[in-house]
Amino acid sequence: MFTGLGKVAARSPVGDGLSLLVEAPAIGAECAVGDSVAVNGVCLTVEQATGSRLEFHVGAETVQRSTVAGWQTGRPVNLERALATGQRMGGHFVQGHVDCTSELIKRDPPAETVYFTFSLPAQWRPFVAEKGSIAVDGISLTVTEITEEDFSVAIIPHTIEHTNLAQLSAGAQVNLEVDILAKYVYNMLNWSDESPENTITKEFLAEHGFC
Repeated sequence: MFTGLGKVAARSPVGDGLSLLVEAPAIGAECAVGDSVAVNGVCLTVEQATGSRLEFHVGAETVQRSTVAGWQTGRPVNLERALATGQRMGGHFVQGHVDCTSELIKRDPPAETVYFTFSLPAQWRPFVAEKGSIAVDGISLTVTEITEEDFSVAIIPHTIEHTNLAQLSAGAQVNLEVDILAKYVYNMLNWSDESPENTITKEFLAEHGFC
């Protein structure tokens, strides 16, 4: 779900992308060149590892799809190494493939549990369900409520303490990644070609145990 906090140490434009240097005290010493690391939910490849500092190249597609372009030096970021085979998985499968950005609409006054409400672009509404999973800046969260335009999540004290959510205020931009399983189901239900026997239907999925 999240390994620890880091911060942006430096950034510079490189062609259509960015060079990003991240101070990663929680995981930096364990990382090597070629490793995948999710930075605020964005899957990046380590190009250089020096002590607790990790350097990444951010491609043009990632810049376009995520909030990376707005990250300034000193910004706190959530860090997560790739899941190792055989480990327990807290949360859900998160690939680090950001689908879109979202805006924090509101957060309830501080309490033991804090409710955050984020905007939800219309094209991603079919992939989000109440009590389902969604990744916000790489954090696996459970949807508590959803409307046609937004969704809410409940944040417990441990999550507030160990992620950058504590720094978010209304208007902040975050990265969203919807559940990969929802993507595949949606794709199967909506895919067809000219051959009727190749059409995936709700009845077909039910017959094979998927509904």
